[in-house]
Amino acid sequence: EPGDTLTFTYAELLREVAKFANVLKGLGLQKGDRVAIYMQMVPELPIAMLACTRIGAAHSLVFGGFSPDSLTDRINDAGAVVAITADAGYRRGAPSPLKPNLDVALADCPTLRSVVVVDRCGTDVAMTDGRDHWWDDVMSTAGPVCSPVAVDSEHPLYILYTSGTTAKPKGIMHTT
Repeated sequence: EPGDTLTFTYAELLREVAKFANVLKGLGLQKGDRVAIYMQMVPELPIAMLACTRIGAAHSLVFGGFSPDSLTDRINDAGAVVAITADAGYRRGAPSPLKPNLDVALADCPTLRSVVVVDRCGTDVAMTDGRDHWWDDVMSTAGPVCSPVAVDSEHPLYILYTSGTTAKPKGIMHTT
């Protein structure tokens, strides 16, 4: 929604992935760290996933419709140190808040140090100095080349959680 489109060549995608991998490294992310991704279906989502993989960090996708409590549970269980989100995402034609929900969740997430925010809907959101960074700002200064980090075949790739509708959500770690 609302019908926007973007097209990337493989070369353009690689450049964006490498740049965001450099952003994550600049935020102190290292091989083995974990990242929570809380956003809707926008190009920055697969770019973030691939950038995490490129530097050996595991990512955990959190459904954009989840409440702050659900988000807190998943961030804490994963031990995420960085979160990637958007100001909001479109749902039924109107902006649905994402960053404000993440802000509520972060009050109880001691491992999380940095947040990168995509300006998707142009909504006004609070940004915490030193912790929160606009995607466009950090990408504008990132280098376009980032060699992939070598990992073994059992290195963590991503964490996938159950919905948690019947009990505490359970996570499964998938490997590279």
